[in-house]
Amino acid sequence: MIRRFAALMPLWVVALGIVGYLYPPPLVWFKPYLEWMFFGTMLGIGCTMQFSDFRPLVRHPHLVLLGLLAQFIIMPGCGFLIAKALHFPPELFLGMILVGVVPGAMASNVVSYLARTDVAYSIALTSTATLLSPILTPALTYLYAGTVIHIDSWAMCLSILKIVLLPLLIGFSLKHFCPKPVERIHDVFPALSALCIAIICGMVVALNQSRIASLSLVIFLAIFTHNLLGYSGGYVAGKLFRFDRRRRRTLAIEVGMQNAGLGAVLAIAHFSPETALIPAIFATWCVITASLLARYWSRQVPQEVDGN
Repeated sequence: MIRRFAALMPLWVVALGIVGYLYPPPLVWFKPYLEWMFFGTMLGIGCTMQFSDFRPLVRHPHLVLLGLLAQFIIMPGCGFLIAKALHFPPELFLGMILVGVVPGAMASNVVSYLARTDVAYSIALTSTATLLSPILTPALTYLYAGTVIHIDSWAMCLSILKIVLLPLLIGFSLKHFCPKPVERIHDVFPALSALCIAIICGMVVALNQSRIASLSLVIFLAIFTHNLLGYSGGYVAGKLFRFDRRRRRTLAIEVGMQNAGLGAVLAIAHFSPETALIPAIFATWCVITASLLARYWSRQVPQEVDGN
């Protein structure tokens, strides 16, 4: 039952988005607890991590490095070019950049499993990118958007340390030093994460209710294009790196799926609710498209195995 709840995350995100639009007050109530909800999400993820998740990083560090380069070049670059080409105002421009500079979504590990790709590689990429995010996310935000809007990189770094790295380390420590109690409630963590992300996305919709009706279809087209370029760019990068097909598909999922929930939290904490709109919509959309992609690829399991 709990696992089923987590698996239906796209449905909960859409449902709470509709609730946020039709009747905002219940979801706006969560705004003061936004960072704590994301803290709980990352704590739960930390409790599912283990040392073996980093085995590919130790055995094949060049493969993880290539994957990280693809992710942190393709998504920020595409977001920047799309926002520039469409002449987005500063708030929406920054929203596109935030989607690109956050690490890959933890849900990508589940999608990789469902797609029958290289799950170990997926976990290593997501975990490493998340651990590097306190440095890379503020730095890349400043690089791409510093001339458009004021960026306090140090404040962003502290926020990410507090709501991402700290709970991950606490959860990881609990898993390592208290494995039996953590194992008993292991299935609760994905469901808790799904619920928190759905509430965050619904809350962003609620905070922007008056703006959503006037949103141009161009904004939705920009989000869909960004997501599509992430998947295709990741796959092409894997081909250039001479990855086998399973690993190319893994990289496509990792690049195309972003932790846009983190982008929405950072937007509200440091900028404006309007800036959080694009990350919130992207978070919803990428879960839906990734689920469809996983369903398609799971029926076409590649036979070759790469020795890298």
